[in-house]
Amino acid sequence: MSFEWLVALRYLRSPNRPAVLRLVTLLAAIGVTAGVTTLVIALAMNTGFRQAIRDRLLSVTAHVNLKPAGTEGISDYRALMARLSDTPGVRSINPAVYNTVLLSSGGRARGVVLKGVDPELERRNGGALRNMAAGSDDFAPQADGIESLLVGRILADELRISAGDYVTLTSPQGNLTPFGMLPRSRRFRVTGVFDSGFYDYDANWAFVTLASAQGLAGVGDVASLLEVRIANLDDANGIASDLLRRAGKGFTVTTWMDENEALFRALSLEKLVTALFIGLITFVAGLNILISLIMMVMEKTKDIAVLMSMGTRRAQVRNLFIAQGVLIGVIGTAIGLVVGYAISYAGGHYHVLALSPEVYSIDYVPFAPRMIDGVWVALFAVLISFVATLYPSWSAARILPAEALRYE
Repeated sequence: MSFEWLVALRYLRSPNRPAVLRLVTLLAAIGVTAGVTTLVIALAMNTGFRQAIRDRLLSVTAHVNLKPAGTEGISDYRALMARLSDTPGVRSINPAVYNTVLLSSGGRARGVVLKGVDPELERRNGGALRNMAAGSDDFAPQADGIESLLVGRILADELRISAGDYVTLTSPQGNLTPFGMLPRSRRFRVTGVFDSGFYDYDANWAFVTLASAQGLAGVGDVASLLEVRIANLDDANGIASDLLRRAGKGFTVTTWMDENEALFRALSLEKLVTALFIGLITFVAGLNILISLIMMVMEKTKDIAVLMSMGTRRAQVRNLFIAQGVLIGVIGTAIGLVVGYAISYAGGHYHVLALSPEVYSIDYVPFAPRMIDGVWVALFAVLISFVATLYPSWSAARILPAEALRYE
């Protein structure tokens, strides 16, 4: 161990230091620990929210949507799917028909988003129908010819419907009669209740077969859009451009980032603001280190003068106090990282903090601590500790032994 670190450790462990100096040093270490712990937890929480919302969102929505430029839909969607299926990076392509309808049952009614899907493709590639809360994902029509419907768990709770109940769907795209445009209605039987884990979809979505959605909308064998799922989410923009080029004129594409740009931009901004404001705790801890070292320089002036008169170089004196401040920062940072990651793991594993899913779309606070975040937090905390040592160490190195020992 070098001379500087040996003396620095001796000063920090000395029981003969004034009580005030020991208290300030302890508060400095606690401040660094608190700042690092809080910052690790805050970053883990923000990352957890981002990942949870993204995963749940993309489990029920497409990564890339290929839409017609007009409103007539895609009539040759099967041929188009076959043409696009060999696009590099594409995992699956599903046709879908979307329609906003009125769902009514037992005197209660709600507007819902009705999605017509190919049942086999949706089971294989979609996420919403993989978790059934009740019933089954069987879209086969009943013996009496009534078609099947799947609804979200929260929607079923609000309308007090369950598997086996009959409901009526009314589409605004009605039939033209001598009495004017009349809404088109059909009776469906609820065969299952799905639980996607994402509030907006469980509360507002329902699924039927592609043919049922087309019939209710009064359109032919057309798809509203093609939903594309890809292997790597980060390649969405490149694959979208490739799909658009292969599809030809008359189409537009949007990616999952385009559809949710405002949401993820807000999460990124929140992460930055959180890091800045909570980082102020570490800055305050750095001020405590500064005060602690200044008080130590004042208290150890005679000792420094004796060391310098015995041949200790000014650079060694300066490094001695830098070592003390950095050591306080490293100890506080290490403890803060351990505590922060432990709390983050416990919070993420045991779901200790509940949330209102109506507001946050998920029912608990997710934590996703990342190693890279801990590295950046540690570097920031140690850097603040190092900067806090510069002035006290510079002052200690400027002490003149003759002046300090003149009256001794």
